[in-house]
Amino acid sequence: MTLAPLLNASPIIQVHALAAMAAFALGLVQFAAPKGTLPHRTIGWIWVALMTTIAASSFWIHQIRLVGPFSPIHLLSIFTLVTLPLAVLAAHRHRVPQHRKAMISIFLGALVIAGAFTFVPGRIMHAVAVGH
Repeated sequence: MTLAPLLNASPIIQVHALAAMAAFALGLVQFAAPKGTLPHRTIGWIWVALMTTIAASSFWIHQIRLVGPFSPIHLLSIFTLVTLPLAVLAAHRHRVPQHRKAMISIFLGALVIAGAFTFVPGRIMHAVAVGH
C-alpha cells in the first residue's frame, strides 16, 4: 500500500478521496454508537458535511466520461445532494425510520458501492491499495 498515487492526484481528487475515507469511518461509528445523543448529532453533522463535499467535488472529477464529461456515478451525487437534506429534515421531525433509511441508503450507495468501484484496476485507489 502506498499513498503516492493519491498524493500525486489533483487536489479535487485528494479532497474527494479523503472526505470519503473520513465519511466511511464516521459512518461506521454512527452505526455502532447510541442514536439520538449529542455525539450522534454532532458526528452526523460532520458526516453530512463530508458527504456534501464528496458529492459536490465529484462534479469536477471526469476520469470516466460516458455522457459528455459525466458518468453514471454523477447521478449518485445528485441523489446524495437531494437525499441528505431530506434525511436531516426527517431527523428534525423525529421521523426516525425515514431518517435511518435515507442515511443507510446514502452510506451503502455513495460510500460502499461507489467506493468499491474505485478499487478497479486502473483507478487511483486501486494503485493506492496494491502499491502500483
